[in-house]
Amino acid sequence: MQRAIGFREATSKDVELVHKWMNEEHVYPFWNLNISFGRFKDHFQKALADTHQTLYLGMIDDEVMSYWESYWVQGDVLEKFYTAEAEDQGVHLLIGEKDFLGAGYALPLLRAMVRFQFQHAPTTKVVAEPDIRNEKMIHIFEQCGFTPVAPVTLPDKEALLMFCKREDFEMRWKDEAAGI
Repeated sequence: MQRAIGFREATSKDVELVHKWMNEEHVYPFWNLNISFGRFKDHFQKALADTHQTLYLGMIDDEVMSYWESYWVQGDVLEKFYTAEAEDQGVHLLIGEKDFLGAGYALPLLRAMVRFQFQHAPTTKVVAEPDIRNEKMIHIFEQCGFTPVAPVTLPDKEALLMFCKREDFEMRWKDEAAGI
């Protein structure tokens, strides 16, 4: 049975759910946002108001199960680590619901988000900077078409800078259906 992937923009009503996910043992070592609800609520409200990024909740068959941040590299701390083009986008993600872990959803979800980011015609590169210790996510990014570039020291983590170029992505996934 084909399962449907979907995304919707996050709203302030999602703060409790995302805070719960930030406190999951498979999330907090890499996101470092297992903070009090009050502090997280402030952080989340600032993130929602930040015009250089858009927050999403990812869904499988309309069941909310993941959190996404799509951002413009220009104006982000990451722009200091390579020569960013004006339309480069970045992506952060986490699978929040434990029932969806290890079930093969991360790659199709990532592929769908990157495909969505490339719908912005001037974007020719999507970047990621997963925590260097997060071998599972680095593997998923590589499967999706991201290439490791270099380790980078960000304010909140040691990360692996990775690039996904439009032409490589389109070649890799040209015959792939959008679902799972």
